[in-house]
Amino acid sequence: MGNRLPCPPSAVKVDVREGGVQINWKTQLMKTTRLVPIIVLALCMATMATRAPGATITYNTNAPGTGFGGTNLQLANSSGANATLTYLPNANGNTGVPSNINFGIFALLCPGCSPDSLVGSTFDAFAFELIITDVTHNATGRFIGFSTGGMVFGNSSEIDIDWVPLELGPGTNNAATGNFSSTIFQITNRTRIVAPNSGLTPGQTTVSGSILSQSDFPIVAEIPEPATAGLVGVLLIGLGFWGRRRR
Repeated sequence: MGNRLPCPPSAVKVDVREGGVQINWKTQLMKTTRLVPIIVLALCMATMATRAPGATITYNTNAPGTGFGGTNLQLANSSGANATLTYLPNANGNTGVPSNINFGIFALLCPGCSPDSLVGSTFDAFAFELIITDVTHNATGRFIGFSTGGMVFGNSSEIDIDWVPLELGPGTNNAATGNFSSTIFQITNRTRIVAPNSGLTPGQTTVSGSILSQSDFPIVAEIPEPATAGLVGVLLIGLGFWGRRRR
């Protein structure tokens, strides 16, 4: 064999033939990099689609059966200074899904309680039934709160309420009547009653919870998170710059 002169690197052209078709990888790479803006735009639009608002649910907590022992909305102390614990229902809640919501307010009043531990009031153990009415789906369910009671002073309270169950819905799960469909009502497991002189509004404690729904809004196909989409875009752009330097 005769001697061959080496070709300079800049003159080397690598082609691959598949089925007799010549593939120029430099050309293919340039075509790919032109798609980067389109891909990034599509990912951004898909991300925005997942943020579409969900369904709206109407509910209330003022149905008959709500109250201490399932009857009264006010509980009096058992000993000490005169005091009352009153439940203020949420008469008409209207919220999107998902959302944090309130199931009403407990108001603790003790005019004769002193800020220190000298003059206070005592509440015996009690149970409280909280009826949730899902107006949208014509369904009801019950949360039951149990408390061991405790001492109350102007600036302190020992009263806690522990709730069961912690979830109503979906469907007939823990439903008393009707069907919650895809709606789920959740309640915070413990409500700590603030002291008569404490809180944004003195003596008032919100019964907190949340509302979720599994299918009351369109299900969007799973897409990469924005951070992942951004990383893919950066990698594609990097490939584009690499291809330009190779030319």
